[in-house]
Amino acid sequence: MGDNHTWTAEPTAAQRARSVIAAAWSCAVAAEGGREEPVGAHTVTEDGRLFLDVPEDSPLLAAALCAPRGEPSAVVEFADVAPVPVRNRIRARLWLAGQLAVADGRLAFQPTRVVLRQQSGAVVVGLDEFAAAAPDPLATAEARLLTHLADCHGDAVERLTRLMDAGSLYGAVRVRPLAVDRHGLTLRIERVRAHGDVRLPFHAPADTVAQLTERVHVLLTQAAAASCPRALLHQRTDGEKP
Repeated sequence: MGDNHTWTAEPTAAQRARSVIAAAWSCAVAAEGGREEPVGAHTVTEDGRLFLDVPEDSPLLAAALCAPRGEPSAVVEFADVAPVPVRNRIRARLWLAGQLAVADGRLAFQPTRVVLRQQSGAVVVGLDEFAAAAPDPLATAEARLLTHLADCHGDAVERLTRLMDAGSLYGAVRVRPLAVDRHGLTLRIERVRAHGDVRLPFHAPADTVAQLTERVHVLLTQAAAASCPRALLHQRTDGEKP
């Protein structure tokens, strides 16, 4: 690739899981009392405990209050949806199994098992790792940042393709920003019948939006110095139609 990156780290599975929760606006909760999908109702503590604000007539709240065998078991699911319209917008799914209890009129959920599924597969996240991990510092700003990049700086996204090897762009019809974290930017390359992702790592981690802006400018500077890839974005293979 036409770059000189030295920082190649990626978020750990535990950090990714905490980021999914931090950025998600809704979740699905399934327990003996039924299934609900609270919107804008969850918060998470530093040690990974989840709190849910549900209506007083919620079956989940009733189940937690009246469970004959103590704290009922439950599964909480989060979907990580790409903020920019792309194919297959679900970037990851997070499942937490655990126990429900009531604390100050809220549902308190203590995870006993954490599973993160990404395109690379599913992984069980250790409870100690999950409790100790922190969400990515850009997680809650990611949607705004990526949407702005896609809507207002499409030319910059196309310039960044110069940092990819030519094979990555073969048959590409569109490139869109898919994800960003403190370690790098991921672009989705869409073809007529398939798609793939390419990650462009930053030279150093970015913990603030200001640092992220500087990291992206470094990538663009490197892209400007790189030669154009032989597989042009607008070329299509024979027989393909947009």
